Amino acid sequence: MHHSTRTGTGTRATGIRIRPAASADLTELTDIYNHYVTHTPVTFDIEPVAAEQRRAWLEAHPGTGRHRLLVAEEAGRVLGYVSSSPLRPKQAYETSVETSIYLAPGHTGRGLGGKLYSALFEALAGEDVHRAYAGITQPNEASVKLHERFGFRPAGVHHQVGRKFGTFWDVAWFEKPLG
Repeated sequence: MHHSTRTGTGTRATGIRIRPAASADLTELTDIYNHYVTHTPVTFDIEPVAAEQRRAWLEAHPGTGRHRLLVAEEAGRVLGYVSSSPLRPKQAYETSVETSIYLAPGHTGRGLGGKLYSALFEALAGEDVHRAYAGITQPNEASVKLHERFGFRPAGVHHQVGRKFGTFWDVAWFEKPLG
């Protein structure tokens, strides 16, 4: 699905194109992800990953079906991405997805997360997906607000579930009915 969005709001996201990820995006996607690995607790990976280690992840998100990977591109640069991935491996979970959004440093607060989620949920509208889940390392007020805006509701907290940077972190879970 090629989805072009333009807004005339000055410093907001302008000339942004949302499109399915391609293998040529792998390095940029990995660089964005690694920023969060090394500088934030939002992902529980601790060591940066090599692009080749992420290839199977990219290939597990085809252009159709429940598991999508969309990028926000502006002037040929990937500014962020959104994904819907398997929640858990057992087959009965297949109608549930876990969603994630990662934006390049310096590109938060421009409305990109909203554009990416709009495109993702539009893409999933015709798929056999019953629920979307998001795990948000706490505190992260901006992410909580974004998810609530898209109809996610609190579904519980895993307390001190991960240790990173010498600190134990809580992950708040949110769910959204689909279909």
